[in-house]
Amino acid sequence: MKKLSIIQMLLLAGACMSAFAGQPSDLFEKKDFVYKGDTLHYRILYPEHYDPDKKYPFILFLHGAGERGSDNESQLKHGSFLFTSPENRNSYPAIVIFPQCPADGYWAPMEQDGNDRIFPENPKPTPSMRMVEQLVRHYMKQESVDRNRMYILGLSMGGMGTFDYICRHPKQFACAIPICGGVHLERLKKVRHMPIRIYHGSVDPVVSVEFSRNAFIELKALGSEKVEYKEYTGVEHDSWNNAFAEPDFLEWMFRQTK
Repeated sequence: MKKLSIIQMLLLAGACMSAFAGQPSDLFEKKDFVYKGDTLHYRILYPEHYDPDKKYPFILFLHGAGERGSDNESQLKHGSFLFTSPENRNSYPAIVIFPQCPADGYWAPMEQDGNDRIFPENPKPTPSMRMVEQLVRHYMKQESVDRNRMYILGLSMGGMGTFDYICRHPKQFACAIPICGGVHLERLKKVRHMPIRIYHGSVDPVVSVEFSRNAFIELKALGSEKVEYKEYTGVEHDSWNNAFAEPDFLEWMFRQTK
């Protein structure tokens, strides 16, 4: 696996220290969303000095398969530290939501045979995705969400979920960041005008890098001028660590607007 830079190592060390200190748990409120008899566990981070009379960017973060469950905690394992550091909370105030997929659920529909995955062309949303859709609608109606600055990102299973969500709702988010994900290429025409940053490790043994490579090629072929792709040479499945350490990771996302 490719060695991380000093900056990346410092960011990861900060994330570990934050996790041991319980900072994400302290700052992200633990909540349940109930809709038509189903329950979705999620965590939410509000901006410091939250003012209901103001409008704030909204971020939806979809975790990977390893963080599924019912503890309403594991989904904060990767990425939550980005939003809890004092510097980032000051520079990028936002409403940030981390839903948790049940242990037997998936964000995106797919068929799997070992590491081989087939993404359907016209899938219905999974039960977990339907709950996330309703949760997002709830916050759009009930909280001070800037609808022109809504962002979605996810890793692994959550990268697949990110692709799936934006293909269902191509006008809802100002940008998307799918990390080591995948999607049926025919669905991408709906999001060819959206700013999208795709990340993947070149030797990912869990989710083939070809999914991200082909998504980028397809979007460019469709005329997209707002898609970017970064592949990390020698990096395996944990390419989100490299992506989070990009110096403009948050700055690029928060710069996007509809």
